[in-house]
Formats: sequence, structure tokens, C-alpha cells
Amino acid sequence: MVTNDLDGKPFQLKFVRAAQMIMFANVICDPPFGQTTVIPHGQQQVKFTVLIESSISFPEQKWEAVVWHNGSGQVEWNELYLQEINQESEGAPLAISSNGRPKVYRRYYTGHIPRPGAESACTEFTLKFRTEASDSWKWVNDQSDLRNGELYFQSRKLPSELQDCIGDLSASSFHIESVQSEVGDTKLWSLTLPIGPAGSKSVFSTEPLGLPLNYSRWFALIRIWSPWLAPRHGKSKFKVNEDAVMCSFLRRDGLHLVLVALSGIEDVLTVFKHDKDGRVVVSSRNDGTKEAHARVIASIGRTFEEANAACMYQARNIVSRPGSLSKELQEAIDAPVDQDARAQWMENWYDGLTYCTWNGLGQDLNEQRIYNALDTLDKNDIKITNLIIDDNWQSLDNPGKGQFERRWTDFEANKEGFPHGLKYTITNIRDNHPNIQHVAVWHAILGYWGGVSPNGSIAKKYKTKVVSRSQGHAKFMPPAIITVVDADDAQKMYNDFYQFLLSSGVDSVKTDAQFFLDLLEDAEDRRRFISAYQDAWTISSLRYFSVKAISCMSQTPQILFHTQLPTNKPRLMVRNSDDFFPEIPTSHPWHIFMNAYNSLFTQHLNILPDWDMFQTSHEYSSFHAAGRCVSGGPIYFTDEPGKHDVNLIHQMTSQSVQGKTVILRPSNIGKTIASGVYTAYEEERLLKVGTYHGRKESGSGILGIFNVSQKPLSEFVMLNEFLGLEDDFEYIVGAHTTGEYSIPMKKDDKLSMVSLELQTKSWEILSTYPVYNHAMKGTHDSTRSMKTAVLGLLGKMTGAAAIVDYDIRVTDNGRLQVSASLKALGVFGLYISDLSKLSIEDNLIITILGKAIPLHTVSKSETSDYVLKVDVEQAWKEMGLHSNYSNEVQVEVFIS
Repeated sequence: MVTNDLDGKPFQLKFVRAAQMIMFANVICDPPFGQTTVIPHGQQQVKFTVLIESSISFPEQKWEAVVWHNGSGQVEWNELYLQEINQESEGAPLAISSNGRPKVYRRYYTGHIPRPGAESACTEFTLKFRTEASDSWKWVNDQSDLRNGELYFQSRKLPSELQDCIGDLSASSFHIESVQSEVGDTKLWSLTLPIGPAGSKSVFSTEPLGLPLNYSRWFALIRIWSPWLAPRHGKSKFKVNEDAVMCSFLRRDGLHLVLVALSGIEDVLTVFKHDKDGRVVVSSRNDGTKEAHARVIASIGRTFEEANAACMYQARNIVSRPGSLSKELQEAIDAPVDQDARAQWMENWYDGLTYCTWNGLGQDLNEQRIYNALDTLDKNDIKITNLIIDDNWQSLDNPGKGQFERRWTDFEANKEGFPHGLKYTITNIRDNHPNIQHVAVWHAILGYWGGVSPNGSIAKKYKTKVVSRSQGHAKFMPPAIITVVDADDAQKMYNDFYQFLLSSGVDSVKTDAQFFLDLLEDAEDRRRFISAYQDAWTISSLRYFSVKAISCMSQTPQILFHTQLPTNKPRLMVRNSDDFFPEIPTSHPWHIFMNAYNSLFTQHLNILPDWDMFQTSHEYSSFHAAGRCVSGGPIYFTDEPGKHDVNLIHQMTSQSVQGKTVILRPSNIGKTIASGVYTAYEEERLLKVGTYHGRKESGSGILGIFNVSQKPLSEFVMLNEFLGLEDDFEYIVGAHTTGEYSIPMKKDDKLSMVSLELQTKSWEILSTYPVYNHAMKGTHDSTRSMKTAVLGLLGKMTGAAAIVDYDIRVTDNGRLQVSASLKALGVFGLYISDLSKLSIEDNLIITILGKAIPLHTVSKSETSDYVLKVDVEQAWKEMGLHSNYSNEVQVEVFIS
């Protein structure tokens, strides 16, 4: 069969039918199908944007697209015929390439529906499409398993009373108090319920709070088991099979109701459960000898982020009230420190590349295996900044038994693996690997998994107590009777232990198994140990290691609020989720998903969330690496010796001018973006993790995008999904894996998006860069317009995070001057709209520290016609430059 394409040229293909073309077409829509999109109360219309992709194996044809909806205040369904967008006049959006992605024709369509007349309304929509040559329509619902999309038109007014949000609330026994919110346009309430005093056993209370009203979706963070949080999602009826610490409900009026269960005050633990009718039930445990209170904080707002922040700010106010700290803890916080030294520690600790021995070297740990691993890293030119010596260095009893049966005997390292002692090992490490700035060792909050040995030197030196430890939810960890250092001697033990570590050359710790405090069964033990051990550990880690401590397995409610929420001490590094499990393939997408949602809560704690170690030579290695880079937290890896992906490590890190390996950590915490809060793991949507780096107007929004499903997915990424962007600014979007860049665009442009398709196990990192327009002198006293954007370091997953600051201005002589301060060395990128018209030799002068760099270190990008590449690292080495005091490198580009 021979037919013609749109240009009238013959196109030969056997059996071309319209039905064939429709069958193989791909449709992407914003707002998306199968999801609920909230329309802000001030927005008067909804813009639909549709992309139809058709294979170039068929002749290019025009398409028709129609949105079918029940909006505009009508009960009946209506049609909205979409108009095709002229890509030549509007500019074609970036369609990010993907390995294995077939070549396609792309056509974009748009249209608007008005806001319904009702105060708040819900609208469903779907789409049908066809080629102009076809008589029959194809419904998008028939082509995939997607449900109709939903639009919730947000109410203008917030409910004035909590009873308007939760049914049956008046029947509960809670005292409800309206509280002034610190977040604008939110309502906030404090709820308290008396709980009787405990005796030898804790007192438990279960009280229905009520039935959340008028909601369609919910999201909760639950205790997946005792030490860890994880997300749960649902539609219609509220049902959590595990205890929840917070939950949020998306209402049909477009508002968000957030509930937070507050723990760690008056020896009370509080969580949420459900009943058979979907009511929220408050379950509490009082370990104290006095009557106490279960506490719940509730807020309603126009966005989840605002309502969530209102709750968390109020929680912080409550736990930080005067008298909430012990005298010893307050003194440790107020102790004078060398601020310059602390700043240097923080930079190395937070931003240095870290190696951990756990998965890489296994549990049969000894000093020689550590030496070999570090030597292998050196041979591969992998310069780590921090080393974590994980479990199995300590002196323990019961050799050959499982970890829960072994007990801590002595501060010194075990003689089998470290025959010369811990100090000898650490000294050798520091002497042979001067790049390592900090060495941390692992220990459990109670010493070891099995506590302390009653026959060891520790038990002889400190008062001990035999306690009952429950199983919690871990079937692999049987309940036990264990010996521990008594709460009265916890501070003394920690002081002595950390003095020993410091004298051995150790200057940081990873303190694990902190949830064991919550597994104590007896009320007396719980009220004596939980806060006492947390405070003792906090005081000693501040006193001896400053900020250099990792809190692990510590997402128990009391620790979250008592230790991690207050902002009266330096930011603590805290594990954000359950472990990295290299041997369980299905765990890897879930690991990224879990961390992204946990960060919706942990972003408000005084912590740096740690997404755990991973291995760089692994099926999901780059997937994990991308997650760590957008997390805003630390990066550490646990490779087996010799099994390293050096290229992947280079994508995550750079070399500073001081010769240190630094990660490019965004200045804000990465988290699930607003449009994904209520999207469940099983819903086959791309996971979008958003963060932001830099100052308000000159910074970059960054999105890590992950396919956590079991099939390829295609979606739009709208410009307004990036965090921190200004409405009246132009931005370009860059893709890390391909090096492609979009055209400049604003949020309100007709095509303010990029599209991408991700295969299973695939990911992408997109970064936005503000674009500046400058009037420059042209020929014959004319002026010309030139647009520029500072891109940071190219080839890095979060290269924008290498930017410390920059300035762009036109000089008195009419040249454009770009001055950038960078955190590290690498290939500096600069977007220049007129780059194709410029000569590197004749129109550009580039300097580092005021000195002109070699011409061959400057080039034009192979993947974009608008990107200038400056190899700052190569120029720095060739020119023999040195930085005396600053950790930054200054680059200047002059354009004429």
C-alpha cells in the first residue's frame, strides 16, 4: 500500500489502517488520568495539555483529541475539543531520550474548562482521540488500565471548627483547643486525653477520635516494625494495619486534613489505629507514675505541606517548652565550641564521601580486611573522606552464637580481629590514608544486640539491671531477658566509652538499635531508660564528637519527638528508612519510594535524613545513587573490595580545591512532591522526588524521577512541579542522563513541560536553571539580546548543587560578565542563547582566580547547541593553581 504523509510525499507500508495507528499511539495528559488534581480556589479555569505520540513507522497524520468531562456545573458529560499547538511558534518541548525508546511523531493539544459555579466541586474526565482519517474514536481508558482523572476545585473558606472535618468528634473524650497556627491560611487544633498513672505495668488507652469527613484518599506514615517508618495509602475507608504516627486526608473540597500523634512527653507514647467503620482511633501508653495525656495535633490547609508544617511546628513548640531539658543536656548544648572547627567538621561529615564496612566486608570483620578494602579503594583512585567501621569490631561473649545472644564485654576491640587494639588499627588507617578525615565505629544504644555481658569488665564497672525486652514485630528477634547498664550509670558509661574512642583516634559514631528502648516491657524500665539513655547519648556525642554521629533504627515515636524534633542542638544525621538489602531485587524501588515519603515527615525534624548505604556495582546501583543525590542527605557506599563503578562515583562526587572528595548535596531535603503525596506504590506512576538548591531567585529546582513500577511509563514533568520556582522567571530544564536542555520557558507558557519515558529500573534527574536576559552592544551601536543560565558542574547528578553563588552583569564596555563560585572542580556549564554565533577564540575570555585558562579546556557541548563547557578541573591542574584559604573556586566568563 502506498499513501502520502502530511507533506504529500509517498509513504509505503503494507496494510496501514487508522485503527493500527491508534492502537500503537501513546497519549500523555496533564492533569493526569487516574489521579486527583486539586485546583486552587483562585484559579478560574483548568488547562488540559495532551501529547499524542505516533510511530514513524506509519505516515504522519493529524489527530483529533477530545476531553470528556462532567464539569462546568453540569451533571451530564460534555466534550472539550482540544486545539493543536503550533510547535514552531510556541517552541517544541523537550522530549527526553530513553534507551530503547522508539522514534515518534509528537503533536500537542490544549484546551480549557471553566471553574464550576459551586463553592467546591468535583469533576471527572477522560479522553478520546483518533486520526482525522478515522471514523472511530479510541478511549484512553480502553487503551490502558487507567481510571478517569479527577479535579477537586478547592473551597474558598477553611472549616472553622474541627467538628466540620471529623464526624463523631463531639462523642469522644478529647479536650479540643483551637491554637494559633504559625503557617498562614491553615487552621490548627490541639487535642488531649487524660490517661491514668502506671504502676508496675503501663496503662493503655484506646479512644475513637472520629470519622474524617468528605475525603477520597488518605496517606499515613506507619511503624512498619518497631524501628522504622513507612508509607501507606488508601482510598475511601481509612484502614492502617500498623500503628501510624501521622495521617493525612485529601478532601473533596480540595483541602487537606493532617493529624499527628505526639509522643515523648510525660512518658506517653501515642499512635493512630482504625476501627471497622474507618474511624481514626487514638491508642496511647502511659509509663509514668502520674496521670498524663495523649496528645494529637490536627490542622487543615490548602496544601498538604502547609497543614503538615502547621502540625509539626506546633509539636516542636510543645516538646521545646521551658524545663523540657535536663540540666546536663542543656549544659552540653550551651558548651562553647570552636565554630570554625565545627564548620570544617560539618563540611567533611555531611558532604564527604563515606565508605561503610557492613555489606562490603560482611560480619567476619578484622583489621586486615579493612586495610585491604581501603587499599583497593586507593588503587581505583576512590578517595573517601569518612570511614564507618560497622558491627563486629567489639569485644563480645558467646562466640559462634547469633547476634541477639552475644553481649558486650569491654570497650576495647576484640582481640581476634584487632590483636593490637583499636588505637593501633585507627592509627594505621589515618597514616596510610590521609584523605580519610573522620573514622566512625558502630555500637548499639544498649551496647550490643544482646546487651552487656554480666561477666565482662563493663558490668563490673557500672551498675547493671536485668530487663525484659519484647519481640516487637520482628519474628527473627525472640523476646529476651537481657542485662544492660542501668539508667543511673548510662551517662557515666557513655562518657567513659566515648573518651576511650576519642583516645583511640575515633571521632564519630553510628549508634544503632535505638528502638530497643521502646521494646522494654516494664513500665518502670521504660520511664527510667528511654529518656535517660537518649539524653546520655546526646550529651556524650555532643561533648566528644560534636555533630559527627549517626542515629540508626531510631524512628520510634518517643525518639522522633524527644530527641530529633527540637532545634536546640546541631543537626543530627539519622537513618531515614529500613536497610538497603542488596540480595532482594524487589526491595530496591520500594527503598527509594519509602524514603521519599518518610521525608515528608522527617523534613521537619532537626536531622539530615540518611537513605542508607548502597553498592555501586549492583543491578540497581545507579537507581540508588540518584536517590541519594537528590535526598539532601549523606552518601556512603559499601562495595565489596574491587567491585566498584568508578564512573558512577564520579557522577555523585567532585574533587574540592583542597583535594577532598565531596558530594554535591542540595541545600534542601528531597521528598515526594505535592502532586504525589496520595499516590500509592502500586498505582504505576513515576515517583518524583523534589528538592531545591541555592537562594530564592537564583537557585535550582531538582527532580529525581524513578520508575518504581514493573512496566515502562510515560509522563509529563510540568515546570510547576519543581520546587522553589518563581512565577515570572524563565527557566531551562536539563536532563542528567542525556545532557539535553529544554528551551527557556515560564510556568504560564502553553507548553511549560518536558516529557519522558522511563523503562523499569530506570531513573532521570532533571534540574531547572533560571534564565537571565541581557541587552548587549551589537555592531554599529545596536543592541542585541542574549540569554544565559549558570548550570553548575556538567556530568554530575546534582551538578547545580556545586554552585555556591553567581553574578551575571553587563560591564561598562558592553561585555557580558558571568562570575561563579563553585564548591568543587569539574566541567563548568554555561547556557548561552547565541553560542552558535560565538567563537571561543574571538568572543570569549575565561579566567580562574583571575588567570586566563588554556583554550583547549573550553568547548561547546556535544548534546546541546547552547551549552559552553569549561573544564575547570583540567585547567586547575595544568595551571598549577592552589587555594590558600577558600574551599571554593572562582570562575569568570567574559562574552563579547
